[in-house]
Amino acid sequence: MANITAALVKELRDRTGAGMMDCKKALVAADGDIEVAIDNMRKNGQAKAAKKAGRIAAAGVIAYAANDSKAFIVEINCETDFVARDAGFNEFCNNVARIALEKNVTDVEALKNETYTGTSETVQTTLTNLIAKIGENMSVRRVASLEGSNLGIYIHSNKLIGVIVSLEGGDAQLAHDIAMHICAGAPQYITKEEAPQDQIEHERQIQTEITEKEEAENVAAGKKAKPANVLANIIEGRINKRFDELSLVTQDFVKDGTKKVGQVLKEGNATVKTFVRFKVGEGIEKKEVDFAAEVAAQVAAAQGK
Repeated sequence: MANITAALVKELRDRTGAGMMDCKKALVAADGDIEVAIDNMRKNGQAKAAKKAGRIAAAGVIAYAANDSKAFIVEINCETDFVARDAGFNEFCNNVARIALEKNVTDVEALKNETYTGTSETVQTTLTNLIAKIGENMSVRRVASLEGSNLGIYIHSNKLIGVIVSLEGGDAQLAHDIAMHICAGAPQYITKEEAPQDQIEHERQIQTEITEKEEAENVAAGKKAKPANVLANIIEGRINKRFDELSLVTQDFVKDGTKKVGQVLKEGNATVKTFVRFKVGEGIEKKEVDFAAEVAAQVAAAQGK
């Protein structure tokens, strides 16, 4: 039997993009022949999956799993909306959420190493096989959980946005309604007092420039200049308005625009402890493909230009 060295495993991993354990198994099966191992991995789909690893997976699904005191939410990405609607892909997403709950795992790498439902394979190996079967790059991107006595969960109908919120007080219906509002309102904070000082100062800089530009235009148009204290009040008012818009309790309630969320919570004898909101693909920079330029480059390359 050939000596399967770490360097050989690394070389195979570099050439295929597959996991270390998969590479080692392939080399053992090929008696150390890296070319045979690559051929075998191509045949079983592992190398095919690896070739797709560079493609951006910015579509996908938000899935969740919960019990009486804890809820988990996961984002699993793919490349296209078509695959995001695939039954097999959605089954995988739901199973991964359940595994996260059952194993109490909030670390993505640890989650990928857990045993997949009904198999002896890991979540990552199952995902690799699914990539090979469907033909798109996919990834388990993130997972989060909340604990509490009153958890609200809301997954939008298109599965692109998911929310978990933990309330102190209130009832199940209120928790669900607040989760639905967070889905729609996309607050960044519970109250504006939670906003980091650097973000407040950044907003102050923006509003100062806007206000000074407006004032200069007004003066140029023949209007009387405002006193410095009036301009300062305008700037502070705009800053407060901006952070009211970003804060949950001061947003207009999605189910009743005549009330603020804070009022709805007060009427329900509840407060929000914390929340998690996932939106598929947020923060992922999608590649902009100029197909005309791409074709022109391929033609030029073929002509030796």
